[in-house]
Parts: sequence; structure tokens; C-alpha cells
Amino acid sequence: MTATLLILAIVVVTALAFDFTNGFHDTANAMATSIATGALKPFTAVALSAVLNLIGAFLSVHVAATVAKGIVNLDSYDLSSGANGVPLDGQALLLVVFTGLIGGIIWNLFTWLLGMPSSSSHALFGGLIGAALAAMGTAGVAWSSIVGKILIPAVASPIIAALVSATGTFVVYWISNTIPSKVKNEHFRHGQIATASLVSLAHGAGDAQKTMGVIFLALVAAGEANAAERIPTWVIVACAVAIALGTLSGGWRVIRTLGKGLVEIESPQGMAAEASSAAIILTSAAGGMALSTTHVSTGSILGTGLGKRGAEVRWGVAMRMAAAWLITIPCAAIVGFLSWWLATGVTSVSSITVGVIVDFILLIAMAALIFFRSRVNPIDASNVNEQWDADAESVDSSIRRAEPAVAGPVAQKH
Repeated sequence: MTATLLILAIVVVTALAFDFTNGFHDTANAMATSIATGALKPFTAVALSAVLNLIGAFLSVHVAATVAKGIVNLDSYDLSSGANGVPLDGQALLLVVFTGLIGGIIWNLFTWLLGMPSSSSHALFGGLIGAALAAMGTAGVAWSSIVGKILIPAVASPIIAALVSATGTFVVYWISNTIPSKVKNEHFRHGQIATASLVSLAHGAGDAQKTMGVIFLALVAAGEANAAERIPTWVIVACAVAIALGTLSGGWRVIRTLGKGLVEIESPQGMAAEASSAAIILTSAAGGMALSTTHVSTGSILGTGLGKRGAEVRWGVAMRMAAAWLITIPCAAIVGFLSWWLATGVTSVSSITVGVIVDFILLIAMAALIFFRSRVNPIDASNVNEQWDADAESVDSSIRRAEPAVAGPVAQKH
């Protein structure tokens, strides 16, 4: 196996690992409200979401094309000759993709540990931007595409989702105001299952494609594909399976924050939020817009609190989420940038295999450290719906503050 193929193999494995983290990090976007209202049991919810993510990944490749050609500027140099003044070859572009993925994975794991619904999409984009800046300077980033298809939708999508969801929630309660609450909630729980399923399908259609685009970019860099070709079938299948397995693993920490921390959700609100999210995400995926399902879903849940008279919105939690969104791209970009310089500092740019291996080992070590830290205060299907402490800043502190109310062995478990 040549050095380029070895690096390509590591990049593909890392990309699928990112896809896996995307799955468990973003399960909450589809299923948090259904779990919170009892419309679906926790394990049933994540299993259903996993299947629909798998199916959704095959619906379109428009978003994958945006990621493959709209983040790193492939026209800034010639892969075969290193033209246009940028002395990079295919291996170096592989390193850009690899270190960009490291930025996305580390941010995903860190925000998952805190139970923070941060955008996996923007973590990936930030990592790629940072790595491209380190390798090629400002010419290596497709700024116009990023502004038009990523940054503007990032700002607009949660606002639009909140307005649509607030309107839908108001209409739902207005129409059903003569129906007793118990009967109403029971019927809307069935509706929630349908709308949550649609969001899962939309998530697969949007987010799995982002990893497809990254792997395709790596194949182009390694000379195994042409930028004008369609994405290979094996890439589509591998990404669909990876995001489905990630979804199946749970992601309970983020589910808890979205389901219990932002708004106390009733079934009519849950159905309105999920219907709004699905409509917006599917529309954007069809247009090739790399929209964040986290931003859309969070905006929709917030909108249900605005649309229901007397509902409580925890603005402190919402502000912390918004702050995390603002720093996602810069933080992931810094990790991608530093990962590039670490790899190229270990060895020369013309022979980067050792640097890739060192980065890969450090990524595994960091992921293991975050995982073991999460086991200090585990969140799973058994406690994902515990009462939220309004003063808590994260899932971790919310569960810990609830300990005194739990007697005996259960309290000691945490």
C-alpha cells in the first residue's frame, strides 16, 4: 500500500467516525420532544430514528456536492502540478480533510459531554476552514460559498423555524382548545411519531451527505476520483450506515437538554416543532443548502414556547446554546488549524504519513478521555426524562443537582 492510500484509508475511517458522532449528537433534533412527552419510549425512539436516518441518506446528494466543492477551494491549486503558487500535492489536501475532521469530531464530543445541542455541520465546516487556512491561506477557502450556503442560513434558519413553529403551535391550540387536555395530548402523541419520523428522514437526507462530501473530497485529493464525477455508491452506503449506528447509540445527554431544558413540552407543541423542522430541513436539502438540523430543531422547540400561551421558555439555556453556536466554527477551525501544524511539524509536507498517524493517535486518546469523563455522571434512557433544574448550565450539572432528591443506592450510582 502506498503512503497516499494509507493516508486515504485513515481519512475515510476518521470521516465515518465523524458521521457516527453526528448521529448520536443530533438524535435529539428528531426525538427529544417525543421522548420528553412520552410519545415514544427512549430506545424505541432512537431505533426508529436510526432506521429513518439510514433511508434518508439515499434521498439526495445535493448537500454532499456543496460540501465537496463549496468549502475548500479546489481551484486554488492544481493537484497534479502544484500550480497557482500553492505548493501542495494530493497528500497535503488529504491532510486538510483529515485535520478538518479532527476539528469537527473534537467539538462534537466536547459539546456532547456538556449536553449542548451544537451543530455537527458547523463543527465540520469550521474544522475544514481552519485546516484549509493553515495549508493554503485565505485563497484555500471558498468564502463566497460559505457565506451564501452556510453562514446566512445559520443565522436565518433558527429564526424562521421559531416563527413557523410558533405560528403552528398557536393554530394547533386554537383549533383544539375545546378538547380536554388528556384526550388532546393522547391524540397528538400519535402525530408526534409521524412528525419525528419525518425529521429523522430529513436528518439523514441532510447530515449523512456532509460526510459523503468530505470522503469524496479525499478521493479527489488521492487521485481516486474526479471532481466532476458523481459520488460513488460505496461512499453513500458507508455514510448511511455510520450515521444510523451513531443514532442508535443514543446521544442521551443532548436529548435531555433539548427535551427538558429549553421548554416544558406538551404533545401538541412537540408535533408542531417537529413538523416545522422537517419541512425546513427537507426543503433546504433539496436546494443543496447545508443547513444545521440543530439550529432548525432548536428554533422550532423555542417557537413552541412562544406560540403556547403561558409556556415557560428557559432563556438562560437558550442563550447558552446561542453562545455555543457562535463559537462552533471558530473553535473547530482552531482545532483543525493546530492539527495541521502538529502533523506538518512532526514531518515534512512532502512526507506526511507520520504526522497523520500522530494526529490519529491523539484523536483516539482525546475521544477516550471525553468518554471516560462522561461516565462520571452518566445520562441514559433511565434518567433522560428526570426533572430539569432551571439553574443548571448543562446536563451534567442538572443531574448532579438532582441527586439529593434521590434516595439510597440510586444517588450513589451517580
